[in-house]
Amino acid sequence: MLVNAMNLNYRELNDQIRRAERDCCIQNCLGQRFIGTGMDHIEITVSGIPGNALGAYLNGAKIIVSGNAQDAVGDTMNAGEIIIHGNIGDAAGYAMRGGKIFVRDNAGYRAGIHMKAYREKMPVMVIGGCAGSFLGEYQAGGKIIVLGLTADADKIVGSFPCTGMHGGKMYLRGRTDGISFPGQVTVNPATPEDMAEIEADIAEYCTLFGRDFRQVMDAPFTVITPDSKNPYKQMYVAN
Repeated sequence: MLVNAMNLNYRELNDQIRRAERDCCIQNCLGQRFIGTGMDHIEITVSGIPGNALGAYLNGAKIIVSGNAQDAVGDTMNAGEIIIHGNIGDAAGYAMRGGKIFVRDNAGYRAGIHMKAYREKMPVMVIGGCAGSFLGEYQAGGKIIVLGLTADADKIVGSFPCTGMHGGKMYLRGRTDGISFPGQVTVNPATPEDMAEIEADIAEYCTLFGRDFRQVMDAPFTVITPDSKNPYKQMYVAN
């Protein structure tokens, strides 16, 4: 199904997407919000720039964006994939509890805030470039991977990463000596076992965006995990 979003407001556009019986291709997207909210069965391809909350509460659908996306991509998504061939704004993956988000380039502030995992659900966010400040704030589960492939700055993440982190793992490729981490996390070189946990995710990123897998993997990685002595863990995570 082909939808021209040029003269549609976000309600009209989303009504047309929900009526689609097969995969949907959106052209001339101009900041319409909530595209794909809660959808579970189709593939949505977006040409243009979607507005806030792309793929919010996504429950199994696949969304592909040919360029950039705005804030709150994948807000509270449950399953599915969101693939961004560009940059994303702030708060991507807010409270996501399943599925995967792949970002070819950079992410804004607070990516992965409140990301969580539950039973078999393991949310994953792979950011190919840099991420802004407060990456993984209050992370409670899942995996956040930042590769720094498009990084021009000395640091691939901004200030205050992992603030309040009490679950999950964060993986950073390249040097991290200039990054200040909070006291409630541990920061270690990634082991072969750690790398085995993210190998398939990085391979998928490379396939999606035409990167050389061996070249991406041929760099040191750092893994950040919450300190097991964190006294606040039980405020957020059930036994």
